[in-house]
Amino acid sequence: MVLIVEDDEDSRFVYGLILEDHGFDVVTATSGDEGLRIARDRKPSAVLMDVSIPGLDGWTVTEMLKDDPGTADIPVIVITAHAFPEDVSRAQSARCEGFLTKPCEPRRVLEEVCKHVGDTGA
Repeated sequence: MVLIVEDDEDSRFVYGLILEDHGFDVVTATSGDEGLRIARDRKPSAVLMDVSIPGLDGWTVTEMLKDDPGTADIPVIVITAHAFPEDVSRAQSARCEGFLTKPCEPRRVLEEVCKHVGDTGA
């Protein structure tokens, strides 16, 4: 299962659709707080994390997941419109396994998820 934490409805739909079409179960969250709760409860195979989301931002949620022994091993792939060197550095500091910039081709999202969890979520 892949958790998509994204407040933009169109992005959630498009990224979820391509992942589901390739055999992944997908669950979504629209805020950082909801994403954190779902990740802790459901232990997804990977998290696709927007950083500019309501409630706790994606950086904070990622750091909380990585600091928690129960979720530390879940790959987090950041997806953001911010592509400055300091954003890439922040992703590395937060221990993200992947970094994608928006707008992002859906196939690129699929490739990045597969890189971390295999060809399907099974």
